This record gives sequence, C-alpha cells and structure tokens, in this order.
Amino acid sequence: MLEKLFRNKELLKQALTLSHHGKSAPYERLEFLGDRVLGLIIADMLYHTFDKEKEGELARRFTGLVREETLAQIAVQLNLGEMMITKEHELRANRSVLSDVCEAVLGALYLDSGLEAVRSFMEPIWTPLLHMDKKAPKDAKSALQEWAQQHGHKLPVYTLIDKTGEEHAPRFIMQVDVDGLGQAIGEGTNKKTAEQTAASNLLKQVK
Repeated sequence: MLEKLFRNKELLKQALTLSHHGKSAPYERLEFLGDRVLGLIIADMLYHTFDKEKEGELARRFTGLVREETLAQIAVQLNLGEMMITKEHELRANRSVLSDVCEAVLGALYLDSGLEAVRSFMEPIWTPLLHMDKKAPKDAKSALQEWAQQHGHKLPVYTLIDKTGEEHAPRFIMQVDVDGLGQAIGEGTNKKTAEQTAASNLLKQVK
C-alpha cells in the first residue's frame, strides 16, 4: 500500500531504516519533518471541523491526535513494524519507535509528493479519530488535578525517576504522587509525555 504512494521508493526506505546501536539514521531527519507536517494538517483539520470551539478545546483535541500512543496505533494499523529495516527486532513493537517511524513516513511522503498528498493519505486514517469525542477531551494531567481537588486531595506532584536511552532518543520515567490517593509511573520520549502517561495511569487506578 505505502509503496504505491511513492514515486521515489528510496525515501520510503530511508523512513523505515532504523539506527543501529544508537547511531543516527536518515529516518530521524524525516521524523523531524514529518512531525511538523503532521501538526499542520491535524491543526487544519481541527480548525475546519470544529469551527465553534475555542483555542483551548482545539489544543486538547490536537494533543490526543498527535501523541505517541495514537501514532503507534496508526503505525500498527499500517503494518510499519513489519516493514521496518532493522537488526534489532524488538524495536518493531516499541511504541516510541513506531510513533517516530510513522512521522518519518509522513515526512518522506511530503518530500516525495507534497503537502496535499500527505493530507489525502492522512484524512481517511485520522478523520474517525477526530470524531471519537463529541466534546474536547481533557488532558490527563488536568483531569487528575481536577479529580484530586474535587475529592479533597493535594495537587499532584511529578518527579523524574530515571532517564535512559541515547541523547537522540531518550526515554523519561516520571512518577506522579497525590497525597492520600497513591502514585503511578509513566514513560515517554520527553518529560511532558511521561507526566501525561503517569497521570493517566493514576486516573485508571482511582476510577
């Protein structure tokens, strides 16, 4: 399916070729580009789909549509894990890597055929996700803070537990504590993502 979209097959190959033992690879530059292309198209889709919503509501929807979990899910849907070119087979099921490669493919398609080609590719995949929530969802950190306040608990406290991985592909482990409620751990490619995951995990525990 993907190969038919590309005139320059080498670009797709670059997007799917992972770094080996921490060495840099072309897909990382394509991921950087794809992240921006993804953000622009999703923002445009939201702007025109939810024309009555305020900036804050659009921002919450945006976060859910471009987050690591969503991109990894789409990567699985597109079978990118099996298509990856790597000697480290465990990476094929790594959520962070799947997310990165998904963005790299979008970046490669943009270079190959332009913005409208990426839009045409993305719209059938992302449109159902746009309509999953009738109201703009709250991010996990905001939801946890509101839940804690409503139930008489102190505000959540986030702590960095560990940082692993190479400098170009770090993994952060954050812990969230709510006095009198409990704690939970979350991982992500940056602190913000890890905090959101930790908050989401704690919400699942208390609810």
